[in-house]
Amino acid sequence: MSGSTSAQTARAVQARRQHTEKLLVRVRDALAAIRKERAPVTVRAVERRAGVSRAFLYQNATARQLVAEAVAQAEGRQARSRQETADAVEASWRERALNAEDALRHAVAEIQAQRRHIGELMGRIRDLELDLPADAVQRLTTESATLKQQLRTLTADHHTLTTRLAAARDNNRSQDRKIAELQALLLEQQPSGSVRHLRPLQG
Repeated sequence: MSGSTSAQTARAVQARRQHTEKLLVRVRDALAAIRKERAPVTVRAVERRAGVSRAFLYQNATARQLVAEAVAQAEGRQARSRQETADAVEASWRERALNAEDALRHAVAEIQAQRRHIGELMGRIRDLELDLPADAVQRLTTESATLKQQLRTLTADHHTLTTRLAAARDNNRSQDRKIAELQALLLEQQPSGSVRHLRPLQG
């Protein structure tokens, strides 16, 4: 009689072990499907897809660890994705600001060169005006007028580039604020079934 009871107990233990292994296989398959679909990893989602009870997911150490690892991986991917998005936006605006600054430096250098050239020409005109024939004076006067017009154009370009640079910097600051707000919102919307909060159910 005792031997029969022991055999029945052993078969019951073996049956429970096999049943638990089948449930764990379903949990693994459910997590794989969730990862493939890039869906949020939550206890509720695993419970529904695997067809297991929430108590099993909390009480079985292996199932709890599988869900914990899946949630950690999902959170890591989300964090990397948010950081990559933020880096791309920041790089885009930084490049625009740098391009505007570079164009502004070139414009300032060109304006300074034109002013020096105009100053030299005006000095030559003053020194030679009395000794030069009328047509030479006219040519110098025309050239001076042309350079003055170029200077006005460059000054206008300088103003435009300065305005664009200021706008690029403002946009960059605005994007930084939006990224910070988006990151805060995403953190607030993390699934409530995070593994960090998973604990075995009491009795």
